[in-house]
Amino acid sequence: MNLAGIIAYCDLVAVGVFAASGALAAAEKRLDVLGFVLFGTITGVGGGTLRDLLLQLPVFWISDVRYLWVCITVSALTWYIAPMLSVRRKVLLWADAMGLALFSVLGCAKALQYDAPWVVAVVMGVMSASFGGLIRDTLLGRESVLLGAEIYVTAALVGAGTYVALVSNAFLEPSTALLVAMAPAFILRAGAIQAGWHLPSYRRLGSGP
Repeated sequence: MNLAGIIAYCDLVAVGVFAASGALAAAEKRLDVLGFVLFGTITGVGGGTLRDLLLQLPVFWISDVRYLWVCITVSALTWYIAPMLSVRRKVLLWADAMGLALFSVLGCAKALQYDAPWVVAVVMGVMSASFGGLIRDTLLGRESVLLGAEIYVTAALVGAGTYVALVSNAFLEPSTALLVAMAPAFILRAGAIQAGWHLPSYRRLGSGP
């Protein structure tokens, strides 16, 4: 399988994972099955939609309806199994972490495929990983994970930056680099979930410790 095929396959997985996180967020609000599908789809395709629009590319889920079917199927299944999950909040966090690791690297890789400068590709990776969740949380009235103290955007930045570093210096084949670069993004986010890893927060001069 070539790089484009690997990206397409991983993209489907990433959309499915983010769709599950959107559907689990809908479960917190006790929405019906259509609400699950709506928020699963918004979360699943939101970041990639922004990426494609900014790169002036055909929006991926419009040209390939498999992505919509993945969102619909995963969201409907989540509606069915969510009542059996006693720790939905934890499952949501881990699904979101997996989606972040996947999309941060995939968004970056797709931008590089279309000859975007490396700094633009990194930004596209971060946006792909965070925008769907931001829309989900805003519409559901949840505090966005982006506003928390725990590492989130930094993890996406590390994933995208690692991919650029690996492929630009020819350390690894792009297909291998794709998988390797997801690891540090996921590890950072996992550390934030499990151990509360965070960067120093802003403090005004003279405000004290």
